[in-house]
Amino acid sequence: MYTIHVRMKKLGKERRGGTEPAAYALPKRPESVRELILALVELGVREYNERKDTGQLLPYLTKEEIKEKAAAGKVAFGLRGGNDADLKTAQENAVQCFLDGLYRIFADDTELTKLDGELPLSGETVFTFIRLAMLSGM
Repeated sequence: MYTIHVRMKKLGKERRGGTEPAAYALPKRPESVRELILALVELGVREYNERKDTGQLLPYLTKEEIKEKAAAGKVAFGLRGGNDADLKTAQENAVQCFLDGLYRIFADDTELTKLDGELPLSGETVFTFIRLAMLSGM
């Protein structure tokens, strides 16, 4: 397993201070921006499909869960229904959104612009994803 730290931001959302990066455990070290995107989307799809049908009759969040979700940038119960998310479609969409400029990725203060370029990684690198379009789905 390889752990990376990711921060998600949206333009137009005024927030006091920055959101704290969340840790994600990837099966292997990503070598390119494409591999980073594909690995994070795979984690997101897996987590979504696992939790989408779980729920409680009286849902609630503990104080710890609220703090964790607030640090990640969104507090929600996570209750959903419907079909499972399709991994291949989600990955294709995420790559196309990057190519179309709907979001940008930074490694610390360096913008990553090449999809298949080498990914700068150190143990302290924080990746920041910034959504530039209001409907990009991130």
